[in-house]
Amino acid sequence: MKEFSKKYLYNYYFLCVAAAFLINFLIECFSRHSILAAFQYLMESPIVFIYNVLLILVTLSIVFLVRRKVFVFTTISIIWLAGGITNGIVLNNRVTPFTANELKLISSTFDILEKYFTKFEMGLIIVGILIAIVGVIISFFKAPKSRNKVNYKKSVPLFGAIVLSFILLTQGALKANIISDYFGNVAFAYLDYGFPYCFTNTLLNTGIKRPINYTEATMNDLAQTLVQNNESSELDNSNLVASNDNTLVPQKQAPNIIMLQLESFFDPTYMKDLEFSADPIPNFRKLKEEFSSGFLRVPSVGAGTANTEFEIITGMNLEFFGAGEYPYKTILRKTTAESLNFNLKDLGYSTHAIHNNKGTFYTRQKVFKMLGFDTFTSIEYMNVEETTPLGWAKDKYLTKSILDALNSTETQDFIYTISVQGHGDYPSTPVENHSKITLSGLEDAERLTSFEYYVNEIHEMDQFIGELTHALSLMNEDIVLVMYGDHLPTLGIEDAELSNGDIFQTEYIVWNNFGLEKQDTDVEAYQLGAHVLNQLDIHHGTLVNYHQQYQESSDYLDNLKLLQYDMLYGEQYIYDGINPYEPTKLQMGVNEILISEVFNDEEGNLIIKGQNFTNYSRVKINDSAYETTYIDSNTLKVSDYVLEETDTFAIQQVTVTNHVLSTSAKFSLIQEEDPMYDKGFEEGYMAGYQAAIEALKQQTGEIIE
Repeated sequence: MKEFSKKYLYNYYFLCVAAAFLINFLIECFSRHSILAAFQYLMESPIVFIYNVLLILVTLSIVFLVRRKVFVFTTISIIWLAGGITNGIVLNNRVTPFTANELKLISSTFDILEKYFTKFEMGLIIVGILIAIVGVIISFFKAPKSRNKVNYKKSVPLFGAIVLSFILLTQGALKANIISDYFGNVAFAYLDYGFPYCFTNTLLNTGIKRPINYTEATMNDLAQTLVQNNESSELDNSNLVASNDNTLVPQKQAPNIIMLQLESFFDPTYMKDLEFSADPIPNFRKLKEEFSSGFLRVPSVGAGTANTEFEIITGMNLEFFGAGEYPYKTILRKTTAESLNFNLKDLGYSTHAIHNNKGTFYTRQKVFKMLGFDTFTSIEYMNVEETTPLGWAKDKYLTKSILDALNSTETQDFIYTISVQGHGDYPSTPVENHSKITLSGLEDAERLTSFEYYVNEIHEMDQFIGELTHALSLMNEDIVLVMYGDHLPTLGIEDAELSNGDIFQTEYIVWNNFGLEKQDTDVEAYQLGAHVLNQLDIHHGTLVNYHQQYQESSDYLDNLKLLQYDMLYGEQYIYDGINPYEPTKLQMGVNEILISEVFNDEEGNLIIKGQNFTNYSRVKINDSAYETTYIDSNTLKVSDYVLEETDTFAIQQVTVTNHVLSTSAKFSLIQEEDPMYDKGFEEGYMAGYQAAIEALKQQTGEIIE
């Protein structure tokens, strides 16, 4: 036994190899929620499994550079295991796995914890984190140090050789397609390539790599090939707008433009084996036959709403970014990006975003400034009275928000609307009194139940589409409504199950109320905006022009990558070296929240009267926020508060985690004095007025009021 211990248990080479194997196996157990599934993964993908073992081994090899070997070994092991456990917890509550980018968005992560975890589960997570931290601290102070000094002449070259060998191994694995550096679906990638590789990739591989041919001369040549339209004209009162050749054309060519991004929406009748008791999407199907439509290829499956959103708003191809990257979480936290918003603002449009979910999700309240939005109406500015059985807001409430945005300005409006009703995860057990449409055709009863739940939710979304198009058709303004699904639902759908054969395809429709010619074609998500604007004879914007003119060219994608790199990471040669886009001053909500009256009722409660209150309104009195009861859109209540004459009041709109999105103008019982007001003059005037009245009374003998 002593010989065994000496040979193996005190041999760090052996310990590191054994630990790397065990850690990777445990990580896969956590991620797949099954020891059997992890073992099956090991048997079916042994090369990928060993690759991930070697990756963990590279990190553990740091122990050869330090004397506190036990401490470093323990710390690195805990970090890997913590990542695996976190991923397992996350995947138990959503489809998208745990990525390194989420470490940069801890505040946003806390915003959604309440949706996914109970307070007890959150408590267990916190306890687990504390135990891990305590373990690392104890290891630092109590764990033995190596008695021998580190032989850096031997250890450093050894460590360098290990790292270099692994880099070469990675390049070989990429060329052999054993692993991939592009994740079309980050959830599938984690299953195929393992947590260690995928997580490390999302940590190290972000942004767009500098193209080999990126130079100032190359970008100048590319700029010369684009039709420049630098002179922008604001829309005037005669409803004319500058066209591509700078001539003024009727407003019909510059209508209000509404983009409606439908959560997890697709035509379920493309599923070969499913049968339906009724058509789940009759309105969408009818509109598809009447208006321009086609397949829309999106960058993700089952999740990734923000990435479809990013491609459509910016016209940028996500394939050029890091594997599994969300630009909302990376580059758009640092810089603005050319977008449909900025392009249309040049032509006099006002720009609005609407989303019936939290305003802080994907930090949209910050990102939308970088994309050129003027206003953002999130769920905190809506009165949502009905949700799905999973707690998501129903989409029918978006109609009012869209109409409010259209009516909030005198100019043309660009409105980007993001729905949420179709969001998963979809229950595998029946929901009572939920299904108006029944399904058959799948042998897996639980999966069939999930599909049935999903189909009935998108059936309601289809009803919302019918209501919205009807409401818009009654407006005396030219309107284009572009509707599309952001990605397929998280129902394990495979290409072979679809009649169109592609899980990355949804559909789009270009509804309008002024007779646009029907033009059916299939497009990529990053081409959709330019495609729609082309139908409207609008050709303003670098990427809009590029997509409209060069989609058929052989170097289309290569030059698109050059443009994207230059705009976001390069020297911005395409803009003569200066980014022309400044972050906007984003206004939360289009309807102003105001207080008109404050008083105590008979029971000693404080009553606040005003306008545009919601369930997310909170009363702020002086410098403190108070627990607030929502009565209706004009009334709020603060219990057991005695009003004082010097109090000042404001209304905060807050998320469920108490993040303040906006604060209204202050209201006070004592109005501030006007600096132009002369109190002495008023007193003298009133005294003279009273004297005149008395004199008149004496002369006439009448009572004068």
